[in-house]
Amino acid sequence: MTNQSEILSRPQCPELDEILGVTFPVLDDGFIRVIDYMGTDSSIVQAARVSYGAGTKKVSEDRGLIRYLLRHRHTTPFEMCELKLHVRVPMDCWRQWIRHRTASVNEYSTRYSVAIDAARTTAPDEWRSQSEINKQGSGSGIDAETGAQLSAQEAELQQQCKDVYQSRIDQGVAREQARKDLPLGTYTEAYWKVDLHNLLHFLALRMDEHAQYEIREFAKVIGEQIVSKWVPHTWEAFLDYRFNSLYLSDAETQLIALVAQGKEEDARALAFEIGWLSEKEGEVKLSREAREFRGKLERLGLGMPW
Repeated sequence: MTNQSEILSRPQCPELDEILGVTFPVLDDGFIRVIDYMGTDSSIVQAARVSYGAGTKKVSEDRGLIRYLLRHRHTTPFEMCELKLHVRVPMDCWRQWIRHRTASVNEYSTRYSVAIDAARTTAPDEWRSQSEINKQGSGSGIDAETGAQLSAQEAELQQQCKDVYQSRIDQGVAREQARKDLPLGTYTEAYWKVDLHNLLHFLALRMDEHAQYEIREFAKVIGEQIVSKWVPHTWEAFLDYRFNSLYLSDAETQLIALVAQGKEEDARALAFEIGWLSEKEGEVKLSREAREFRGKLERLGLGMPW
């Protein structure tokens, strides 16, 4: 029979308790604080065993069950854990953050309160060029001389925007209207509460090297400084089976199998058939999917078969 005191006791994580309210700085003026949490690795195990019934009591250890659940995408038990954060983040970065519509959010309101007097500043060596192959991503860094000019322009613009905003406030303009010309780099603050399943999805996307640098910095702090302490078995499994894993589509699996069998010509023919390769004026071009496949092969220590 289940011990009722075990069900009613609140799981505690001493490692996370130690950092409740601690400020983790991010970027030049942002931060993340843990406000509260519910559940631990043991809560995931408890939920899974209630779901599966008494048979799972034969599982030798909690770590093994958590790894099984994540490996086979049994995600519901991870929703039993929740994390509440206080974040301070630039508005342009927050726009990407808030696209994850699986959390409860309460944001600082510039209708009720004067806007936060801080904006994200960019050091001369932090400016990035537009990627030539990714329309929504960055490329290489901007040269130092141009970067210095851009940073100077940024400082001048931000100061002008602050002065105009403050002048409107001083003249009695409504806060909701005075704010309209503030730059997107202005910091905002929010409470963000999310369950662990959706948090892991957020981290998988926003810690990825293709994510924008600014939001990646926030995601790395959440993952490496907070989640790793809160649910260490889940974090380990997440890194193994999600973040650092390698996903292969059916076509990619077929191509690798053909190459392993020494059938490189068949692999080339298949690549043309599925549109990964095209030929124009004697030049063979790779699709974006084919270029991504090349990156996967490089991780495996293999070269492209064509």
